[in-house]
Amino acid sequence: MTDQHVHTAHTHTAHADVVKRLKRANGHLSTVIAMIEAQRPCIDIAQQLHAVERAVGNAKKGLPAFQEGLGGRMLAAWRLRMSAY
Repeated sequence: MTDQHVHTAHTHTAHADVVKRLKRANGHLSTVIAMIEAQRPCIDIAQQLHAVERAVGNAKKGLPAFQEGLGGRMLAAWRLRMSAY
């Protein structure tokens, strides 16, 4: 007997905003890659990476599942994992 997980198509009004934020993160990430290839100073690269993190974090916060409490559990699991390093 196999269990199947079925995904159904769904759209939330928040999805358009999440896509916009992810595109912003993608732009920042492309800039980081170009900066590394151009051998820019590490401090400049670190600042741009921080912008990537913020953009992804803001996108995640826009997801309804994150807003409904999943985010707190994900954050707790991430902190636990990071404490192992």
